[in-house]
Amino acid sequence: MGAECWRNLLLLLAALVLTAKLGHFQRWGGFQEKSTSKKNMNSTLRFFIENYNNVSNDTYLFRVDKVLQSYVQLTTGVEYLATVKISRTKCKKNSTKSHSCPRQSEKKKKKVCGGSHLKRDS
Repeated sequence: MGAECWRNLLLLLAALVLTAKLGHFQRWGGFQEKSTSKKNMNSTLRFFIENYNNVSNDTYLFRVDKVLQSYVQLTTGVEYLATVKISRTKCKKNSTKSHSCPRQSEKKKKKVCGGSHLKRDS
């Protein structure tokens, strides 16, 4: 093979490697929309609402009613970004049955919230 062929082969190989690298960064670089079913987001939603209830000054617990939007990003872990509809329950913060609390029916007790959660493998 002549020098010209080797040079062309090397350029082609470099282009393939660069294309593969750019595809990798593009695929992992940003948030991707994720299914909004609560089933797909259970642990993230549990983490989100527990933190919300811990920092809220409200005496009642809130619960997630509906996932409006959710995104996922792969970094050093998995980062979730979600917008959810939450509502106030009839259970006070010191209640032990937080998962089975009925909602309060008043419309003013509902909110739309956004939050993020970074999950890393240990």
